[in-house]
Amino acid sequence: MPAPALLHDLIDGPACASERTAIVAGTGRLTYGELRAEVEALAGRLRDEGAGSGDRIAILLPKSLAECVAIFAISRIGAVFVPIHPSLRPRQVRHILTDCGATLLVTDATLLAPLDLATIDPPPLQSPLIVRLNPESATPPPAGLAAILYTSGSTGMPKGVMLSHANLLAGTRIVRRYLAITAEDRILSVLPFSFDYGLNQLLTSVEQGACLVLLDFRFGDEVVRAVETHGITGLAGVPTLWTLLTRAAPRLAKADLSSLRYLTNSGGVVPQETVARLRQALPHTDIVLMYGLTEAFRSTYLPPGEIDARPGSMGRAIPETEIFAVTAEGRRTRPGEPGILHHRGPTVSLGYWNRPEETDRVLVPDPRFPEDDVLVCRSGDLVVEDEDGYFRFLGREDAMIKSAGFRVSPTEVEEALMETGAFRAVAVIGLADAGLGQRIHAVAVPAEGGAAPQEALQAVRLTLAPHMVPRAVESVPVLPTTPNGKIDYKRLVAERTSYV
Repeated sequence: MPAPALLHDLIDGPACASERTAIVAGTGRLTYGELRAEVEALAGRLRDEGAGSGDRIAILLPKSLAECVAIFAISRIGAVFVPIHPSLRPRQVRHILTDCGATLLVTDATLLAPLDLATIDPPPLQSPLIVRLNPESATPPPAGLAAILYTSGSTGMPKGVMLSHANLLAGTRIVRRYLAITAEDRILSVLPFSFDYGLNQLLTSVEQGACLVLLDFRFGDEVVRAVETHGITGLAGVPTLWTLLTRAAPRLAKADLSSLRYLTNSGGVVPQETVARLRQALPHTDIVLMYGLTEAFRSTYLPPGEIDARPGSMGRAIPETEIFAVTAEGRRTRPGEPGILHHRGPTVSLGYWNRPEETDRVLVPDPRFPEDDVLVCRSGDLVVEDEDGYFRFLGREDAMIKSAGFRVSPTEVEEALMETGAFRAVAVIGLADAGLGQRIHAVAVPAEGGAAPQEALQAVRLTLAPHMVPRAVESVPVLPTTPNGKIDYKRLVAERTSYV
C-alpha cells in the first residue's frame, strides 16, 4: 500500500483495523472503525455548510474525542484546520478567527458563549456546534496546506504557522522512527492539539494503529493514575509536568508504572535535578529530551543512553534532518563556537500566514549552499555544537519568553497591563525558573492614582490566558533605557538574577 499523502489518509492505513481501540477519553472511546464513521459524518456536515478545499475551519474544543474527529474531518474535505487552545481569552480567539479568515468554527456552547460573535448565524443544536463566520479575508492558501497553528509572536498577538500535509506526515514518520512506536503502544496525550507536539502524538498514534488516551488534568497524581490504569507506554510533556510529577505527585513513588516504556520532553529545558528525580522514580523508562520549534516542528533529540555523558545537551539532529549553527557573518560555526541554529529538512514549515516579511526572516536560503534554492529555518536560538554533532542551548536571540511550554510575547502581556491604567510604563521579562523554564515577571512604573499592582494582575487575568499572567509585578520609579531610548531588557534581567 502506498505511503499516505494526506493527513486523513492515516485513518485508512493498514494498521488501523476497525476493531482496535483508537482513542480513549474518560469513559468514552472510539475504535478505528468508529473513528472513520465519525469523521465521515462530520465531514458531511461541514460540506453541507458549504465548506471545501482551502477553507480555514477553526476548532475551539476541549481535549476530546470530538476534537480528534474534527481534525481528520476538516482534512477529509480538503480544508485547513486551525486548532485554538481553549484557555485563550475571547480577544485572542477573535483575533485568530479574523486573522486566518475562518469560514466555520467547530466548538461547543460553553466555549462559544463568551466570544460574543455578533456576525454569526444561530448555531445548530447538533454537537459539536458548527458556526458559520463571515471572514473579512479571502486569502487563498498555499498548495498542500493542512493546518495553521497559532503561536505568540515577538510583536503582539498570535501569528499562524502554516504546516503542510507533507510537514505533518514527515514529523509523524520521524518521531515514530526514533521512539520506535508501534501498534502495541498506548500513548497518554496531555498536550493540547494546538501545540505541534500534541498534534504529532495524535497523528503518530493513528499512523501506527496504536491507542491514544486523552487526559485533561490538574494534579500530578492524575497523570500517574492514568499511566497505571491504562498501561501507558509513552508520555510526552513539557518541563512543568516533570516538576509536578517529581515534586507534587506522592503517588509516583508507590504506583506500578512498569508499562511506561518512554517519556519525552519538549517546550523547554528540563533542569538536571528534575531529570535525576525522573530517572530515580522511573528506572526502567527511557527519557528522551528534545528540542523543537513550531516553524520546523522537531530539530534535535538526546538518546537516553547519552544523558549521563552529555548533561544539559539538547541532542543531535532528528532523522532526515540537518541541524547546523551559523555565525553572525553567515559562516558555519566550528565546534564550540556559538551560532544561530538552522534547520533543513522535510518538517520546515511553509512560513507564517499572511506575514511574508516575517516568513522571509525565518525561512532563508541555506547559507552553506545558496545555489540549492532550498529554504531552511533560522530558529533565532543561540547554540553551540560539539565535535560529535550534539548541541547545547545558550539562549534566545530575541525577547520571546518560553514559560511552561508556551511561547509568550512580552509585548502582548505589556499591552494588557497598560490597558488596566495602573502603570505609566511596563516591561515584561522572563526569569530563569527550575519548574517553568522561565517565569513571567513584570517591572512597572505605577501611574498616579492608578490601581495597585495586585488589582492590575486580577484585571489581566480576564484578558490573558493563565500561562501569560505575570507571577509578580514589581514597582520601580523608572525603567532603565539603552542609549537610543529603548527599554533595556537585558539590564532588567541581569539585575534580577539574584531572585532566581
